[in-house]
This record gives sequence, C-alpha cells and structure tokens, in this order.
Amino acid sequence: MSTKTESNKVSAPIEDRAQLIEYFARGEKPKDRWRIGTEHEKFVFATRDFHAPSYDEPGGIRDLLGELTQFGWKPVLEGGNVIALSGPDGTVSLEPAGQLELSGAPLENLHETCGETGRHLEQVKQVGDKLGLNFLGLGMWPDKTRAELPIMPKGRYGIMLRHMPRVGNLGLDMMLRTCTIQVNLDYASEADMAQKFRVGLALQPLATALFANSPFTEGKPNGYLSYRSHIWSDTDPARTGMLPFVFEEGFGYERYAEYALDVPMYFVYRDGKYIDAAGQSFRDFLKGELPAYPGHKPTMDDWADHLSTAFPEVRLKTFLEMRGADGGRWGRICALPALWVGLLYDQGALDAGWDLVKGWSMEAREELRSSVPKLALDAPLPGGGKLRDIAGEVLDIAAAGLNARAQLNASGDNESGFLDPLREVVRTGKVPAQVLLDRFNGDWQGDIRRVYEEARF
Repeated sequence: MSTKTESNKVSAPIEDRAQLIEYFARGEKPKDRWRIGTEHEKFVFATRDFHAPSYDEPGGIRDLLGELTQFGWKPVLEGGNVIALSGPDGTVSLEPAGQLELSGAPLENLHETCGETGRHLEQVKQVGDKLGLNFLGLGMWPDKTRAELPIMPKGRYGIMLRHMPRVGNLGLDMMLRTCTIQVNLDYASEADMAQKFRVGLALQPLATALFANSPFTEGKPNGYLSYRSHIWSDTDPARTGMLPFVFEEGFGYERYAEYALDVPMYFVYRDGKYIDAAGQSFRDFLKGELPAYPGHKPTMDDWADHLSTAFPEVRLKTFLEMRGADGGRWGRICALPALWVGLLYDQGALDAGWDLVKGWSMEAREELRSSVPKLALDAPLPGGGKLRDIAGEVLDIAAAGLNARAQLNASGDNESGFLDPLREVVRTGKVPAQVLLDRFNGDWQGDIRRVYEEARF
C-alpha cells in the first residue's frame, strides 16, 4: 500500500473534473520509455520461535528498518516513526502487520528487475541474520491468528482496520495475513491502456493460479490453493473485483475515473496526519462538502491517494498494476513481471492474448475468477475445458513477446528464461500450494513449522 511522507506542502485544489481524467493521460509514454516496476511483500518472523515481530520490540521491525540504512536507504517518517525507506532501488515499506515490501524502481528490463530483487533480498537476509529474523515467501501466514499479529504505526492502517469489518468479513485478513507480488506497467495511449487492461484483467485468474501459494490457515489446510485470492472476494465489494465495464465499448480514462469516484473514501491526508473519511464520497469532496473535512476541496494529491484505495484485480493510476498473484520466493518474484511484460509490452503478444480471451462473456470471466482460489489450474475455462489447457499457450505468447523485446544480459540471454518457474508449474501440473500440501501430508507429517524452512528466502 502507498506510503506518504511528512510534508506541509499542499497542492492546488481541483478546479475541473477534467483534471481527474487528465491525470491518467499524464501516464502516457512512448514505447522506448516504458518501464517495469515490481513490488513484492514477505512475512518477517523471528527465527527462535517463529513469532511475527512487533514494531517496537528489540530486534523488531523498527530495528530492521534502522539496520537497512547501512545500505544507503533513507528513512521516511510518519508521526516521528520510521515507517519506510527510500533509495535508488525504490521504497521499502511496511504492510499493516509488518509484512516487508519492496516497491522497486522503474527499470528498463527484467535483468535489472531480478538484479534489484537480488540486492534487496541479500540486504534483508544480512540484517535478518544479525537480528535473528528471517523472511517467508507465501501468500498468507500459514499459522498465525489475527490476534497474534502486531499492527504497524501508520495512520491509514488505523482507519482501514476500523472500516474493514463494516464492509466485509475478510478485510482484516487481507491487511494482516497476506502477501503478494505485483508489477506496474506503462501504456502509450488511452487505447493501449484499454487493451492492456482487458487482457490483464481477463488473464489475471491464470496468474492467480500459477502463483497460488496460500493453502494453510492457522496451521491447517484451508481448502484453497490461493486463500489470499479468496480473501479479496469478501473484503469490500465497492473497491474490488473484475470490473465488467472495462470490457464495454468506449472504455477509457473517463469511465475509470467515474468508477473511482464511486469507490468510498478512506481518508484525507493533511499536515502529516490522516483524517478519517471512511465511507464518504469523493464526489462530495469535489463540491467542498466532505463531512470529515467540510469547506475544503481535494487536490490532485488527494486524487492520487484515493486511487490507491481501490483494489480491483487490475488497477489504473498513471500506470497499470497487475494484482492477482500470491507472494513467493525469489524466482517467482522475477517470473511475475516476466509473464506480464511478455504479454503486454509487445504488440504481437498483446494481440494474441486478446484473441485468446475476447470471446469470453463477463459471466464466464466471473466464474473463472471465483473458482480459481480453490481449483487453480483446474478451474473451468470459458467455452469448456480447464484453465490448465491454455496455460502453456499463454506462456508461449509471453515468451514470444520477451523474445521480440530482445533485451539481453551480459551473457547474451534474453528475458524469456525468467518464465522457467511457470513452465515448471505447467510441466508438473502442480501449483506451489499443491507442492506444499503434498509435503504437509507427507514427510512433514502435519507439522506446519516445516514450512518456515521450505518457504523462507
């Protein structure tokens, strides 16, 4: 989730609704300036007893952030607390229960992305060895109850924790017990954005299946392969889902802006503090009639903040975010951007992806989305068959897109090798969660603590 920095600077109020639409147009870039921004979260645990460390305890999250500054990271403060770090490799930030996230820098190719990931993981492991901490690459805490988890000192999280139980049953689990991998990608025009959005949204369930990695809750199998994905189905229907309007004729910036205006607000950020506006309307804010902040109109910073509080499967800001994957270890962190860069950054691959999904009805897309958390690659495919029937074809399209990019490393390799972990899933027919379940029911003999060795970085 977004991290705000302390500042007394407030941008000018929004004078015209056209500015809301122009915000998305400002993201347009020519193809030679398209970049890749990868985000990945991981669980932090104490090696001595596997507990999730609090912010303040000795050797806890505050100390973890402090030790990372030796690598050139600069502290980001909120209310006097270090709640994030900034540096050349992007931003290190905290999710609500102390999940550690790297929001990577915008990079030209996947070789740079994987290098950035490797540097970050080496740094956190070095610090973790000193503090007695380690890191877990899964989509959900395998054994922790909500009550066992700490809360980080970030203002927006307090607002969200109060609001989530009003609008869904699993929103607190989303905040406290899940981790994801995401990739942020550019677009050249409104039409390019719309095509990428449609292909990304239609194929997001395939990404969810290939990365499914959250089969345990509180120490036992939960009946799902991606419970993290299921959690999103009962978090807040006003700000989640598959966005049927994206597939309607004429979809573009204005239609997404209208959707975002209908998403209830969480907060207004002023003078380093969060004002609770949970459930209130940004449309009222535009008129200066927001109950939480009467007489004031929003700025473009407020619009950017508000856009970050919508959580659909694909999200538009001044770039597109692919949001369907569970957290995972190093190879999967590199594989997720490889999948989407291959599919979306080459026009031939993008057209091939659209040809594959354009005949699917919205009802069929929704059915696929709802069945994937339990069934993963065995989810029913629109038109018949199972999702696994197209998985290899989609990876071939992505590989062709990466080959066409011809981005080579020093050894002369292109980017298509980063798809190998996904090729292995298709070859074996087993997603990561199924591998973990086999081990839980086999040589682990039901001992969930074994996952801390299996899934650590």
